[in-house]
Amino acid sequence: MPAPLLLVIFIILLLIAIPVGITLGITAVLPGLFDPSFTVGAKYLIRSMFGGLDSFPLLAVPMFVLSGIIMAKGGISRKIFDVFAYFLGRLTAGMPCAVIITCLFYGAISGSAPATVAAVGSMTIPVLIGLGYDKVFATSLVAVAGGLGVIIPPSIPFIMYGMASGASVSDLFLAGIVPGIVIAGLLMGYAVWYCRVHGEDKDRIKAETNELHAKGFGSVFKESFFALMSPVIVLGCIYSGITSPTEAAVISVYYALAVSLFIYKEIKIGDLWGILVEAMKTYTPILFILAASTAFSRVLTLMQVPQTVSSYILENFQSKIVILLVINIFLLLVGMVMDTTPAILILTPILLPIAEGIGMDPIQFGVIMVVNLAIGFVTPPIGVNLFVASALTDVPVMEIAKKAIPMIVLFLAALLLFTFVPALSLVLVS
Repeated sequence: MPAPLLLVIFIILLLIAIPVGITLGITAVLPGLFDPSFTVGAKYLIRSMFGGLDSFPLLAVPMFVLSGIIMAKGGISRKIFDVFAYFLGRLTAGMPCAVIITCLFYGAISGSAPATVAAVGSMTIPVLIGLGYDKVFATSLVAVAGGLGVIIPPSIPFIMYGMASGASVSDLFLAGIVPGIVIAGLLMGYAVWYCRVHGEDKDRIKAETNELHAKGFGSVFKESFFALMSPVIVLGCIYSGITSPTEAAVISVYYALAVSLFIYKEIKIGDLWGILVEAMKTYTPILFILAASTAFSRVLTLMQVPQTVSSYILENFQSKIVILLVINIFLLLVGMVMDTTPAILILTPILLPIAEGIGMDPIQFGVIMVVNLAIGFVTPPIGVNLFVASALTDVPVMEIAKKAIPMIVLFLAALLLFTFVPALSLVLVS
C-alpha cells in the first residue's frame, strides 16, 4: 500500500470522528492486509504494542496524572494562589499575574495542561470574576496559561518525546524551565497591558488582598508551605540525582496523599477510590493510544516514510530558516487537529532526522515540538484547554478562542525565539 494512500485513510478516519487509538490501530494493520509481501503481520503488531508499553519511564505518566488529581482535590492550587496574590495582588494586573504564576507552579506538579486548567481554573476564575474582571478574559487567561503545564517540568509530553527520540527525560525537563518562564513573562506582560487599557475594580481587589494581608505573611506562608514544596521536592529529587523522573513521580503521589489527607484535610480516605477511578479513566485512553501509535510508527518506519519525508524536505528546501519554519507550521497544524501524545509518538521519528540533518540538538527540537503542540491546546477544533475552561464557566469555546488570540500570538513569538535561539532551551542542559 502506498504511504500517501495510508495517510489519506488516516486523515479520513479522524475526520469522521473515529477515536484516535482505533484509527492508529486500523491504519497500522492495513498495509499487511492489502499487500501480502509486506513483512508486518498481526503478531508483530501486537508484540509492538505490548513492547511500546514495556517502559520504565512510561510509568511516570500515570503517577503524575494521579498526583495531579490528588493535589487538585486537596486544595493545593488554592494555597499556591494565595501566596502569589499576597505579593502581587495590589499591583496592576496583580491578580491575573498571580493566576499565571499559579499555573506555572501547578504545571510543575501535574505535568498536564488540561489538569492545570481544571485545577487552577476551577478555583481562580470565580475569584477573578468576583473581583470585576471580564468573564471571557478570565477564562481565556487560564486556558492559555494552562499550556504552561506541558512546558514547565515535569511534563508528560516531554516523557513521551523522550521515549520516541531516546533523548534524556531529565535533560528535557531542564530544557523546559527557561521557555516556561519566558512564556509566563510574556503572558503577564499582556495581562498588565490589558488591565491598563480596560481598567480594574481597585476597591474589590483591595478588599480581597486586605484579607490576605490581615493574616500576615507568616500565616499565609505557613498555610501554603507544603503546597509550595510540592514542585521543589519532585524536581529536587530529579536534578539532585536522588531519583529518576519515574521514581520522583511516585514520590509526588505519596507526598500529595500525605499533604491532602493529613495536613490540609481537604480529602478523606473514602474519596480515594473515586480519585483512583478518575485517574484510570484519564490514563487508559493515553495508554491505548500509546500502544497503537507505537505499532503505527513502526509500520511507517518499515515503509520508509521518515526517510522519504526527510529527503523530500532537505532536497526541496535549502535554507535552514525555511526548513525550521516549515516544520513549525506543520506542527502547528497537527496540534490543531491531533492530541499531543499520538502527535509526538508519530511525528518524532519523521521530523527528528530532519532537525538533526540541519544541525539541531534533539533536546532543543523536543522543546520546539512540545511548545507547538501546547499552542494546539488553545486552538480549535481540538483545543482541549478551551473545552475544559468552557466547561468551568459555560463560556462558548469560540468566544474563549477569540479572546485568547493576543496571548496565542505571544506564544508564537516565544516559539520563534526557541527555534532560532538555541541557548534559551539548552542553557541549563549540561
